Amino acid sequence: MTKLQLRAFLYQLGTFACLFILFRYLIHSYSGLSGFWEPFTAFVVATLIGPKFQAVKTKDGEKLFMKWIFLKGIREIG
Repeated sequence: MTKLQLRAFLYQLGTFACLFILFRYLIHSYSGLSGFWEPFTAFVVATLIGPKFQAVKTKDGEKLFMKWIFLKGIREIG
């Protein structure tokens, strides 16, 4: 695993964790769900809404890219 692949994994994990905690709190506070459904729904929503990071080897070397449903196209990160 290269340095950029590790960075992409950590970004993916960090954004998922933040979104999961946020949605779990919102679901707990504002919906009637309980038990297993509360974290399951937060997991699904965080997975669908979270940005996707990927390290790709290009002719200029390895680069880090991000795709998100709220941004048009694919963005290069650093």
